Order: sequence, then C-alpha cells, then structure tokens
Amino acid sequence: MLLLAAAAVPAFAHHSFAVFFDQDKTVSVTGVVEEFQFRNPHGLIRLSVKKAGGGEETWKAETNSPSILERRGWTRTTLKVGETITIDGWPSRDGANYMRMRTATRPDGKPVGSGLAPAESAAEQK
Repeated sequence: MLLLAAAAVPAFAHHSFAVFFDQDKTVSVTGVVEEFQFRNPHGLIRLSVKKAGGGEETWKAETNSPSILERRGWTRTTLKVGETITIDGWPSRDGANYMRMRTATRPDGKPVGSGLAPAESAAEQK
C-alpha cells in the first residue's frame, strides 16, 4: 500500500490547465525574481511585485516543463535572483497571486527565451 501511495504523489503534482487558470483572462506583472525553479512537472518563478498603493506582494508564475522551456531557449540559469522581469499569463481562477506564464520579458523589452509562437493557445500550455 505504501508503494502505491508513494507512486501516486507525482500524479497529484501535475494538473489540468483549465482547473486552475482562466484562459479567457490575462494578467501582467513586473517584479524582481525571488526564485526560479527549473523542475518537473512545471517550473516556477516567484516575483516580488510593488503594489500600486505601496508595499509589495509575491506573485508565483507556473511555467511549462523544463523540456518545453529548453526548446524555447531557456536553461536553469536563464533567470537570476534579483533581476527584474515582466510576466504575462493567465490568472488563477481563485484570485490568488498565481498565474500560468505565457511570456516573460526583460526591462529592455527582449523576451526571455524565444517566447511563444503566435498560434499557441492556452490549451497548448498544459
């Protein structure tokens, strides 16, 4: 039983895009990278974002898997803690400061990696 339970843990980590993210909306945040996890099943970027009224809040952006990111020019050293980036993506359905990344850009407007092809849709982000 213990082996079956342990084998099921990775399955819970991977989830459907539509369950957590709203493909009919987009959000964009600019902040300082606090953490970049280049891991399966999805990478994670954590940003410290300045709020409009002052103060800061933390945003998390889920990325594609490392294999997909690599095909788009990313490596585990693409983002460094302390650098500023803007992330565009689909917001979480529950209103949390959490999104599925679509694109990331540097302050000079250059994309991080090769970005997405224009024809890619939210459904292809799984």
